[in-house]
Amino acid sequence: MLSRVFALLLAFGSLAHAVHPVQVQGQDFVDTVTKKRLVIIGVDYQPGGQAGYDPNARKDVLSDGTVCLRDAILLQKLGVNTIRIYNVDPTANHDDCASIFNAAGIYMILDVNSPLGGESIDRSNPSSSYHVGYLNRIFGVVEAFKNYPNTLGFFSANEVMNDVGTSKENPPYIRAVQRDLKQYIAKHASRTIPVGYSAADVRPILEDTWAYFQCAIDGKDNDDTRSDFFGLNSYSWCGGQPRATFETAGYDKLVAMFSKTTIPVFFSEYGCNLPEGVPREFNEVQALYGKQMTVLSGGLVYEYSQETSDYGLVVINDNSTISLRQDYNNLQGQFNKLDIGLLESANATATSLKPPTCSSGLISDSGFSKDFTIPPQPSGAADLIKNGIKNPNNGKLVQVTATAAPVAVYGANGLEIKNLGLRILSNDDSNTPNGESTSSTSTGSAASPSATKKGSAGRLSLGTTTPIFLILSFAAVLLML
Repeated sequence: MLSRVFALLLAFGSLAHAVHPVQVQGQDFVDTVTKKRLVIIGVDYQPGGQAGYDPNARKDVLSDGTVCLRDAILLQKLGVNTIRIYNVDPTANHDDCASIFNAAGIYMILDVNSPLGGESIDRSNPSSSYHVGYLNRIFGVVEAFKNYPNTLGFFSANEVMNDVGTSKENPPYIRAVQRDLKQYIAKHASRTIPVGYSAADVRPILEDTWAYFQCAIDGKDNDDTRSDFFGLNSYSWCGGQPRATFETAGYDKLVAMFSKTTIPVFFSEYGCNLPEGVPREFNEVQALYGKQMTVLSGGLVYEYSQETSDYGLVVINDNSTISLRQDYNNLQGQFNKLDIGLLESANATATSLKPPTCSSGLISDSGFSKDFTIPPQPSGAADLIKNGIKNPNNGKLVQVTATAAPVAVYGANGLEIKNLGLRILSNDDSNTPNGESTSSTSTGSAASPSATKKGSAGRLSLGTTTPIFLILSFAAVLLML
């Protein structure tokens, strides 16, 4: 009896088809199998904000398969192919979540740092925070996610340089972190995984930041301190009257700035929420993914869930159900207008330029660092890179069997959306917008779910020891007996 149960359970679901790993080729991300260009159609994903990360409980936003199934369904229907995750616990089990997003055709870009002490470079004193204990932490993130084919890349840091003052000492340390991550990946991963930086849109230093991180020291193409990609957190296109345009938002200046980039550039955050209290229309989507901006590789909308900063596409209620905001519907409508053939084709503005050689002449007189002497690795780092961290937590894909939404989802009109489920991609492809509209599928009577407190996303009452999709699969098997 028991052996029959397990045999049926194994037959009930199969390992989800994996999206293809992505590599960097010049200005572009490229699918390693199809050779098509991957343009990021993404959303920043950090339910609960910083509170969603609790290393004492081995908890982060990718540690609960039920929550990820709920959100992957909505992100897939939105048309997303990539999510960014800011805070992860390298010791937690991420297999269920990574596999669910993989099955949905969604890539992950992960920040290796966290807001907790000792887990990031301290912009006020970078030398004090760059030590072997810190490297052990970020290498742990690599170990945890290196085996998932939908791991697109790692951010070495986020907005460490957020004004002129912080741009003087920090840049060499960020390049040092990138060097260390790349050396560790080369030694301990089965494939190359890109490493890059996410920059603040501080115009006095923005161009210098990009120039500093994309150049090659001594002109070497294999300079491992160099960024593989460059993310920009941009909020210059806002709503209201008069409406922003390509020119008034400064997108024309960004295109001119990045026209000769030798690495992929994309918006690692975008989606201005001004004026307050008005649903965002996301008109910038058509500009970002249009013919004028093919030099950029897309972007990630800030952000999936409603938190204290009021940028959410959805509200996570106290009982873990979801209520869509009008922002979600508006973004979905904009994504559905995109020309996917244009995005996947060769980059019309791509160049075959070699990376510029690092020199002080690349940097303006803004006060940004002109020092390209990269700090040596701290004591013990070389051994850590050679032999690996102790007891690494290596993730792996697992079966995804349940596809039905585990909780109720309510449309922006308050009515429940029925029959929501995950579409497991069977052609080894990434997700794309497919014309779906959740704004027209809400039926039934209105519910009154209580909204979660901003910044503190509700948790499902189901225990996390046994993933919900295994529970449902086992129950289905018993019914078949």
